[in-house]
Amino acid sequence: MKYLLGTDIGTSGTKTILMNTEGKLISQDLEEYDVLTPKPLWAEQWPDVWYEATKESIRKTVEKAVNELGVAKEDIKGIAISGLYGGSGIPLDEEMKPIRPCMIWMDRRAQEETDWVLQNIGEEKLLEITHNGADPYYGYTKILWMKNHEPENWAKTKLFLPPNDYVIYKLTGEIAIDYSSAGNIGGIFDMNTRTWSEELLDAMGIPSSMMPQRIVESTDIVGGIKKEMAEELGLWEGLPVIASGIDCGAANIGLGVFDAGVYAAAIGTSMCAALISDKPVKGKGLIIWPYLYDAKNLSYYFAGGNTAGAIIKWFRNTLCQWEIENQKNGGPSVYDVLNGQAEEIPAGSEGLVVLPYFMGERSPVWDSDAKGTIVGLSLTHTKGHIYRAFLEAVAYCLRDAMEATGEDLGEYILIAGGVTKSKVWRQIFADVTGYPVVCPIYDVEANMGDVMLAGIGTGILTYEEVKKWQVLDDKIMPNEENHKKYNEYFRLYKSIYNHLKDDMKELTKIQR
Repeated sequence: MKYLLGTDIGTSGTKTILMNTEGKLISQDLEEYDVLTPKPLWAEQWPDVWYEATKESIRKTVEKAVNELGVAKEDIKGIAISGLYGGSGIPLDEEMKPIRPCMIWMDRRAQEETDWVLQNIGEEKLLEITHNGADPYYGYTKILWMKNHEPENWAKTKLFLPPNDYVIYKLTGEIAIDYSSAGNIGGIFDMNTRTWSEELLDAMGIPSSMMPQRIVESTDIVGGIKKEMAEELGLWEGLPVIASGIDCGAANIGLGVFDAGVYAAAIGTSMCAALISDKPVKGKGLIIWPYLYDAKNLSYYFAGGNTAGAIIKWFRNTLCQWEIENQKNGGPSVYDVLNGQAEEIPAGSEGLVVLPYFMGERSPVWDSDAKGTIVGLSLTHTKGHIYRAFLEAVAYCLRDAMEATGEDLGEYILIAGGVTKSKVWRQIFADVTGYPVVCPIYDVEANMGDVMLAGIGTGILTYEEVKKWQVLDDKIMPNEENHKKYNEYFRLYKSIYNHLKDDMKELTKIQR
């Protein structure tokens, strides 16, 4: 039997899985960490946190498979490594050492740079070349922020690398960037030619040498693991390392999405809800980059919330200290307790509406000043009501993304991520959107896609073979009565934001 590894470097943790070539999960490990938020709207991480977590998760996964399950390391034939959208990318010096923390996708500091691009280059030119607009979400605006605000770091910078490509470099010594990561930087990548735009790089004063010159497909082998790395991880020297790409795209691959015309949402710390298409969709406020399979022809058209699972974790950490202590002392999981409470609350949380904009918002709202908001509180509401309203807020965010896409989304939607562990949340997604929801059997998200890409990249598996893997569970059908009620709440969800957005902007000014 042959085996493949899939590693996903996420915003809050790095996870590795080992599967056999029949799609059976053999072993796995998760290493968790935090995001640095030193100022409002800032979000960054030191890359060596990702690197050490990646090594540890691979080592533990392999160690368990070899020592406890009898897997021979020689039978592990490849590994693919996906990663969170690293925003600016990691600024590296001449010795390929990180200069500062990486400004990740969640970071919203580059509003002045965004305004400059709109005034001096214009949205029309950006859409023509990159198919994307201007917003602090995009990596190129964060690069400009560093250029403008940290000239000493800018002078030291030789290269920007995304998180997964940095870790691949550390493992193999090879420098490359996959198409999805390059495209997601936004305003300096030409979606028409699938390469860097010299015109826009020049206009922004970003040297093209700072961008990796080797752009690869997500199924390409970037290099082989170095001897010292192989020894540390329990693998063999030269093990092929496959590029993979942005983790939400890898999650789509893990759901078996290899063709155009499928709508899927990867919901973790944030949410990426996307239609895979071979037709251009421009000017709808969507984020667009080459897909992880057939990157020259397929594109990933997505909208998505800056915060999804992040607000649920915030709720737990901020408002559930008793439940946390009880869990530490042998009691039930905090989330099990909260989900049980939420299940008893009717649709609409008896008059509560939450806006999940805890770190501003990206597509389709595009508002750095948007704020997390709870509307409708009364003395009758309990913690269970508020928690359910948080779950519903993420579902409203998904529906907003679906409506912004404006295409035929098919007969059902695919949802992957930690949210699929919650029975009540899965049902809320179906009820709010009005679509049947299908989730993966295994809670391995992007890792499953990594394994598939590693199999295709090494030639051990074919596209046709991985398409046959049984990866999806049964459909969850929407409750029509709840859906009608949620239609009213969703209208309010959008109306509340429109009424408050000017006040949110004013609040940002006062805060600053």
